Amino acid sequence: MTDHHHQTDAASSNKEESAAAYAAAYAAAQPDPGHRVVAVEIEACEFDWEFVPGVTTRAWGFNGSVPGPTLEATVGDVLEIRLTNRLPEPTVVHWHGLRIPAAMDGTEMVQRPVGPGETFIYRFRLPDAGTFWYHSHFNETVQMERGLYGALIVRAPDEPVFDADRTLVLDDVELDKNGQIKPPGWWIESHDGREGSTRLVNGRQEPEIRMAAGQVERWRIVNAASARYVLFSVGGRPFKIIGTDGGLISAPVAATRVLLPPADRAEIAVGPFAAGETLRIETLPFNRGSFKSHRKPELFATVQVGAAAPSRARLPDRLREIEPLVTGPVTPNREVRLGFGLGLKHGVEFNIDHEQHHHAEPVRVGELQVWDVVNRSPVHHPFHLHGFFFQVLELNGKAPEFLSWEDTVNVSAFGSVRIAWMPDDRPGGWMYHCHILEHHAAGMMAHFDVVR
Repeated sequence: MTDHHHQTDAASSNKEESAAAYAAAYAAAQPDPGHRVVAVEIEACEFDWEFVPGVTTRAWGFNGSVPGPTLEATVGDVLEIRLTNRLPEPTVVHWHGLRIPAAMDGTEMVQRPVGPGETFIYRFRLPDAGTFWYHSHFNETVQMERGLYGALIVRAPDEPVFDADRTLVLDDVELDKNGQIKPPGWWIESHDGREGSTRLVNGRQEPEIRMAAGQVERWRIVNAASARYVLFSVGGRPFKIIGTDGGLISAPVAATRVLLPPADRAEIAVGPFAAGETLRIETLPFNRGSFKSHRKPELFATVQVGAAAPSRARLPDRLREIEPLVTGPVTPNREVRLGFGLGLKHGVEFNIDHEQHHHAEPVRVGELQVWDVVNRSPVHHPFHLHGFFFQVLELNGKAPEFLSWEDTVNVSAFGSVRIAWMPDDRPGGWMYHCHILEHHAAGMMAHFDVVR
């Protein structure tokens, strides 16, 4: 009886603390001088959608589309989103990659789920330019698979000039013989995560993209897939990587492919191409340790290059200055161990530090964090840290190709990644987890507190 009262008291206290933190974060979210409050209404609802032309699928999404509307604002603006839930089950919205107060992060840890028919208002200032996204963080293997996600673009006043700015949200779905999304599977799917056979760009199967010859475009690519790794290629043609999770990198990097694990983003400068060319946007074979293998390129979309048009694109040699958090030898202050085992609930049970839904030690505001994320399993894992950017110091003992700000990084099978990040003054509850949805659901996630 005493234990029950203690639990009730603790629950009431947590609710009161969460409500107070939310009220404080809401009131503190004020735009910079000369900036604005961008008010948006989004409705999570069920509707008919054509992933495949001519095939009607029952989908879930925001404002009746998959993906939901692309939200756009400028650094220094305040984004105020009024979410109404028209679904038959609760939901929450996570603002992936945004450095916002913990109370606005959109997880069950910091927010009571928004029930059917209820409304919740998120409000936060936007401190960083970049390509971000928003998605359900409740029953993700169902809600995100059915379409509850969208892109979020934050612009800066001094960005490079391109002939077009295009957002490509990549996903896949697994449809049954009636064209409906299959329910979650077991065993192999719990091990691999779901890779659907229908590949999507902006909610449509293998669309055609038209681009003018002679022009250079900025492509903002979001991998919203449950588990698919995308080794992104534009017909093997060269492009320049200009940004990653946390916005622009220091200088353009020439490439012919870029790896995007689930939840990752990249910004690339594409073109110019010649009139009449046809190019394949595809994912190249990549072995991530899954049972399902990909032995040949798979198509996401086709680019048709039309008549020539004048170009005004200007891509400078230096895009941004990024100061390294670590400049010499350093001793990590945390090892995050990603592991797995077998269980009855999910088939394959994933864990962090030998525990499902691990509660990790807190970190203190202003104390540099250097973590070794070590993968003890035979499959790759996209490691995602909520609310903070980190710098990758080492990938399997080697320095990365370039310095960048990230919130998601691939940890290869039996490999390790060393990251560094600084907890700024945003105390509260946060999490880190594998962003393969089935691995997250099966226990590969951890909660931790940032404390003053």
